[in-house]
Amino acid sequence: MKILQTTEELINYRKTLKQDTGFVPTMGALHQGHISLIKTSISNNQNTIVSIFVNPTQFLEGEDFTTYPNRYQADLKICELAGVDALFIPNIDDIYFKNEPSIIAPMKQSYILEGERRPKHFDGVLQVVLKLLNLTKATNAYFGKKDAQQLFLIQNMVKTLFIDTNIVPCEIIRDENGLALSSRNTYLSDAEKQKALNISKSLKIASKEMIKGELNVEVIKEKMSEILSELQIEYIEITNRKFEKIEKIILKDSIVLVAAKVGTTRLIDNMWV
Repeated sequence: MKILQTTEELINYRKTLKQDTGFVPTMGALHQGHISLIKTSISNNQNTIVSIFVNPTQFLEGEDFTTYPNRYQADLKICELAGVDALFIPNIDDIYFKNEPSIIAPMKQSYILEGERRPKHFDGVLQVVLKLLNLTKATNAYFGKKDAQQLFLIQNMVKTLFIDTNIVPCEIIRDENGLALSSRNTYLSDAEKQKALNISKSLKIASKEMIKGELNVEVIKEKMSEILSELQIEYIEITNRKFEKIEKIILKDSIVLVAAKVGTTRLIDNMWV
């Protein structure tokens, strides 16, 4: 596995690749969710590049940029064992410049849900993803469905800016109890992990209601809020897959989304219907 520490090294490495290249962007602290993305890329491409870069432009003031989990040696070993061809680990100065154009996410979909509580967060996400896609020139890039709003905005950017990369959505990976895997789960105590399970339980309740024939959004949200009553709910929302509000579930075109704090840790989860 090659270790690439500068953009120049990555660009030169990419020039040597003649076949399909898969790309998995991460912020490190790799877990089974990341490993699932990496394995999918390896199985579908002749080459796989993984990046580890904690992107400062997507963090708001007071968020955990400076304390974000850092497990470089463990991450390195995970990538080696998985069969990654190249690991890109740039410094901030390799990625950002003092005078560069700004990327602004579409207002309609970037200032609701996650964007309502984290204004300009998605500007930073799109800014770094655009740079990484340009650098890797990936044939396919792999993103988890857990960050559903982010996934939609990245797909929209790739489509509207004519970027020659196929964005591949990958299923949410959960632990044995149903908790969606996240690097931020390391912040949770054992007791908080038990409370956090109510997030996935609320999604199961939503699924059961739909199976019984209940498609009214407000009724389902109310059922979910009962399960989440012990947590600090930031939002429970059901939208179509363009992140537009709906009154009734549209089968095969809806997403149930939850964000809540467990202690001081903010978690998100969703279910694609």
